[in-house]
Amino acid sequence: MVRGSRRSRTFRRIHVKTPGNRVVMHYKKRKPGKAICAICKTELKGVPRERQYKMQNMPKTAKRPERPYGGYLCTKCMRKKIIEKARAMKL
Repeated sequence: MVRGSRRSRTFRRIHVKTPGNRVVMHYKKRKPGKAICAICKTELKGVPRERQYKMQNMPKTAKRPERPYGGYLCTKCMRKKIIEKARAMKL
């Protein structure tokens, strides 16, 4: 019988074929939810959906887009924010 903590659906069940030709069950933690825009709550493009230990080994440029507010705002909201700032500077 599997350990009690593994019985919940917190862990993903993955069937793995071993070299001894047996199929065993591996339990892996699920991926985190998708990153969302701070203003309009849409899904952010270019932000990977990986667990922390994989994100630590990724280069900084792979973790979020290379633009102002990258990884925080979507492109539409970012454009609005930049235009807003430019208009505020003119006054």
